[in-house]
Amino acid sequence: MRSELEKLRSLATSIGREDLRKVVEKLLENPELSISSAKPLISLEECPAAPRKHHAFRGGLALHTLSVAKLALALARILEEVYGIEVDKDLVLATAILHDLYKLYQYDRDPVEGGYRAREDWYLSHDYALIAQLGYMKAPEDLIRTSSEVHGIAPITTFEGLIVHLADSVDARIGEYVQNIVLSRIKIVENEGCKPFRVFLELVDRYGLPNIVKKALGNPDELRSLAIEVCRSLKGQNIDPSSRL
Repeated sequence: MRSELEKLRSLATSIGREDLRKVVEKLLENPELSISSAKPLISLEECPAAPRKHHAFRGGLALHTLSVAKLALALARILEEVYGIEVDKDLVLATAILHDLYKLYQYDRDPVEGGYRAREDWYLSHDYALIAQLGYMKAPEDLIRTSSEVHGIAPITTFEGLIVHLADSVDARIGEYVQNIVLSRIKIVENEGCKPFRVFLELVDRYGLPNIVKKALGNPDELRSLAIEVCRSLKGQNIDPSSRL
């Protein structure tokens, strides 16, 4: 089964504009910043979208990005079909794929709590890092513009920027909502001396988010049984399951 990052790379090949496609493919292949000597401490494939709030698990960033890209393309089609607004779908897709890329530099593994934490030695937020890198690469100006709009660096003045901004907000909210549903279903692990969030991270790592969500919605008893098994296995590995997560 292909990873979410592999799916993103495949999606990037569908960008029709060569100037945009080259930038996106290059950054997905090698996302290291040219403007700094610092290196990421985790891989792009491993990176979460956030340490706690949404898509906080291994691979969360790639999954979030893939969802944002698909949502954004769907919104672009709706704007054209319903409102008659012509949208540059290649620009939408390129902006969506890159919008959170440099969160890669913001996080590190948390050896105490498990999961991930904000990196202590990094100083540049992911949105500014992206704009700096795009400028360094002399990327197309419209890509720099829409990327600036997504996170509010610049006012939203393009439909492409608005579409990706909305898609990002929607998927972050969905990710948080889904995560909270799963956590509410597995609170029983507290009786075993485990913290639900720590067990959640392990469940997603072992079984994948879609499978865990399906069980949370369709068979919560089975999910609770899996969660208890995971809790006990963490104890058996001498991994502290009673962290504050």
